[in-house]
Amino acid sequence: MQPQSAILDAIPDHARHLFFGLDPSADPRAALQALAAACDGKSAVLGIGVKVAGMLGVDLAGLRGFPVLPDARPPIPATQHALWLWLRGNEPGDLLLHGHALQAMAAPAFTLVQAIDSFRHRDSRDLTGYEDGTENPKDEAAVEAAIAQGQGRGIDGSSFAAVQQWLHDFPVFDALPRAQQNNCFGRDRDSNEELGDAPESAHVKRTAQEDFNPEAFVVRRSMPWVAGADAGLLFLAFGKSFDAFEAQLRRMTGHDDGISDALFHFTRPLTGGYYWCPPMAGNGVDLSALGV
Repeated sequence: MQPQSAILDAIPDHARHLFFGLDPSADPRAALQALAAACDGKSAVLGIGVKVAGMLGVDLAGLRGFPVLPDARPPIPATQHALWLWLRGNEPGDLLLHGHALQAMAAPAFTLVQAIDSFRHRDSRDLTGYEDGTENPKDEAAVEAAIAQGQGRGIDGSSFAAVQQWLHDFPVFDALPRAQQNNCFGRDRDSNEELGDAPESAHVKRTAQEDFNPEAFVVRRSMPWVAGADAGLLFLAFGKSFDAFEAQLRRMTGHDDGISDALFHFTRPLTGGYYWCPPMAGNGVDLSALGV
């Protein structure tokens, strides 16, 4: 089975993220069938939350809600929704209209709760100027990290997405000396080279994927967002399960050794959700694992 191709494709110029709630009195099957046929996995990616599987009476291996981490410093919000659509393209207006069409298909079982527009900044940089996704695995390594395999039809080719909206405090960040900014990330902003003497709180040390046991590789597809005076990073990571992302998140928030990620000096997550992205079947998304 083939994955939804956007998971392994380069990030687009523009994207739109739509998050939906589920009416507990509605049968979601018709809406899911319509969305599965309409999502091509390239311009529109379909992600399923654990509540949908529960409503259908399916215990899908590996699918769970975003973790609640009471000991996290700082607090990490869990804002799990029932459904997530990731729309990708070159023109924001087209994405808006595409979203309207999919939203109509999702109704009345699913209701739009949040919409976030994101975009590529320069050569895939965060708005702080630092390159995002430097350590992304490539080619076969990316497939190994992001795509479920050997679990049977309907699961093979699927992926598990972690989505968080991060809000940056730009006055705080801009007030930091360049050396301290570099130490927050553990990289030099201009050269993108990793700092040999970076502190243990540096982001590259908190999330060094090969330092976990087992290794915690994910494929990141994060992009900046802007809404009025607010802006930050729409973090998106795909894995063959949620485990690698969760291991990184726990280390970032001090669960492993009491050291919190230095990024928290100037940015914090506003949202957090887990979504299962089924494989493709023919021209649409394969929902057979859900019995749909």
